[in-house]
Amino acid sequence: MRLSRIIMALTVGLAVVAVPTAAGAAQPQPAPTLTETPQPPPYPPGQGAATLTVNRTTITLGETVVLTGRNFGPNERVTIVVSVAPLAAPAPGQARRSDGSTVAMAPVAFQAAAPLTFYANTNSRGRFTEPYKPSITGLLTFTATGDESGRSASTEVRVLPRRGDQQPLPVTGDSLGTPMKLGGGLVGAGAVLLLMTLAWRRRHRLGTGAS
Repeated sequence: MRLSRIIMALTVGLAVVAVPTAAGAAQPQPAPTLTETPQPPPYPPGQGAATLTVNRTTITLGETVVLTGRNFGPNERVTIVVSVAPLAAPAPGQARRSDGSTVAMAPVAFQAAAPLTFYANTNSRGRFTEPYKPSITGLLTFTATGDESGRSASTEVRVLPRRGDQQPLPVTGDSLGTPMKLGGGLVGAGAVLLLMTLAWRRRHRLGTGAS
C-alpha cells in the first residue's frame, strides 16, 4: 500500500512538470528576422542600360557630329573621353624619273591637336545631347561615363581627310641626280671642244712654219 502511494505521487509530479513544457512547445515560435539589406536593382524600374549614339558614323574632317546619351543619372555631369586610332593608309602613288624609273610618293597630311576629353550634363531623365567637331582624322571612339552613377557607354566615328589635305611628296634621294648629270655632260663637252681648239691651233702653227 505504501509503495503504491509513492508510485502514484511520482506519476502525478511528472505529469505536472510535463504540462508547462508541452504548453511552451505548442506556442508558435517567432519568425527569424532578416539582417541583410536588400540590394536595389542596377537600374531604376523601366530604365535600361546607358547608351551613347551619334547621328553620323562617318564624316569628313571639319564636320560636326552630335552625340546623344540616354539612361545616365539624372542631372549629373558625364565625362566623355576620345581615343583615336589611325585609319588604314592608302596605297602610295608613283612618280616617274627622267631615266624612266619610278619612285613612291608619300602622302603628307596636317594633323591638328584635338580635345580628347570633354563634358556633358544630363537632364532630369538622364539624357544629354552634345555636339563635337573633330580636328583630327582617324577612327574616334567616344566613351561616356557618369560622374555619380558610374554608368558608361561607347560609340565610334570614322573621320576622313578632306580633299586637298594630302599633298604627295616624292620620297627619293636623287633630287640632285638630273642637275649633276647635265652639269657633267656640259663639262665633258667643254673639255672636248677645248682639246679640239688646241689641236687646231697647233696644226695651224706647224703648217705656217713649214711654208
